[in-house]
Amino acid sequence: MSAGRSPWPRPVAETSKTVTLRKRDWKALIARLEDLEDLAAIEERLAYEARVGKEVARRDYLTGDEMKRILDDESPVKVWREKRGLTQRELAEQAVVSPSYLAEIETGKKPGSAAALRKLSRVLAIPMENLLSHPG
Repeated sequence: MSAGRSPWPRPVAETSKTVTLRKRDWKALIARLEDLEDLAAIEERLAYEARVGKEVARRDYLTGDEMKRILDDESPVKVWREKRGLTQRELAEQAVVSPSYLAEIETGKKPGSAAALRKLSRVLAIPMENLLSHPG
């Protein structure tokens, strides 16, 4: 961006209800807004880490390898269970779900009921949505 030039695009046309932008300006505007959202999310995460401490905050971050496993369709329940150092039996007992049902969730034979995923998420100390498989 050159000095003195506005970072915002100039409209090609404008009415009382609409503004028309060049396509490249629209794309640049969207990219800039996405960058601002990313920066806000980073600031929020850093503030959280400062508040609770990095050790505590980062125990809930997935490593690149763990994330790759989930993206490669491995069960998020299994990945988080292993991250927490639990066996299937330990997690099943603590969450009060049957070990065979947990095994079916981890192998993808069953998606897991909302009630079961809620119980598992409480034991794993993560939001329930972290246990949902991504749409393939």
